[in-house]
Amino acid sequence: FSFGFIGFLLAEIILGFGQSLISGADSALLYDSLLYQKREKDYLKLEGRVTSLGNFAEALAGIAGGFLATYSLRMPYYFQAGVAFMAIPAAFTLVEPAIHNQMKEARFRHILQITRYTLYDHKELRFNILYSSIIGTSTLTMAWFVQPYFKQVDVPIYWYGILWTTLNLSAGITSLYAYRMEKWMGRVTTIWLITLFISGGYLMVAQSRSIWGITYLFAFYLVRGFATPTLKDYINQLTPSEFRATVLSIRNFIIRLLFALVGPFLGYVNDAYSLTTALVLAGILFLITGLVSMVYYLRVFRSK
Repeated sequence: FSFGFIGFLLAEIILGFGQSLISGADSALLYDSLLYQKREKDYLKLEGRVTSLGNFAEALAGIAGGFLATYSLRMPYYFQAGVAFMAIPAAFTLVEPAIHNQMKEARFRHILQITRYTLYDHKELRFNILYSSIIGTSTLTMAWFVQPYFKQVDVPIYWYGILWTTLNLSAGITSLYAYRMEKWMGRVTTIWLITLFISGGYLMVAQSRSIWGITYLFAFYLVRGFATPTLKDYINQLTPSEFRATVLSIRNFIIRLLFALVGPFLGYVNDAYSLTTALVLAGILFLITGLVSMVYYLRVFRSK
């Protein structure tokens, strides 16, 4: 119902508050429910399904939103509000595992203690969070480069929704089978593959100025779909139940903080120089930071 920037800004702030309440809690609830049932080894399989369903839903929403927008640009918002409202009755069907009933009331002092434990005291968890945050930032950044790349290679506008849909479908497929892929490759190979394919994806997309470069975007999204549930699983394996949601929220916060720093800078490079320059710079940045954090993470992992 907004007709100006202030209304849009208020809506974004409200959405931010709402998302912060969910951040980390959903994955923590799933993992602890499985832990209570002694099925924690099934987490990656089920988290992959959740991520996959989210990607499939976003893919369908891309198509539906395009059709609704032809009627009115406000229409997708009306329908999205209805879809979001469905989460309220769904939330009342959730059952917290018994372990959550034993937890103490969270206070700001406890949050600071958990943050210190996560980023200072627990070395393996610290480097795990750092690596996962860098990869998460890189995949989030690429999502904002997709549309400018479509424009650069002269993709017809009516193909935007279709391509966005298929990109999310590709990520959904690899999320669905992430548990099998990780089990087959092992942790070390998995981490190497994610690091090289994510950073390499930027460089390959940057070097391709034709529509065929979209194939590199698909490769990037395939790895993105695999990486998201896998890296969450690695964090959950190291985190006690009593503050699992907070630890996952710390990861999400670092991702958003890094993007808030990197995003405007790369946007400036794109405007001042070119999209190719911005993509190359992003690829080099995420390759260096990804490799450094990966080396520290794997060194601690192998020393156990």
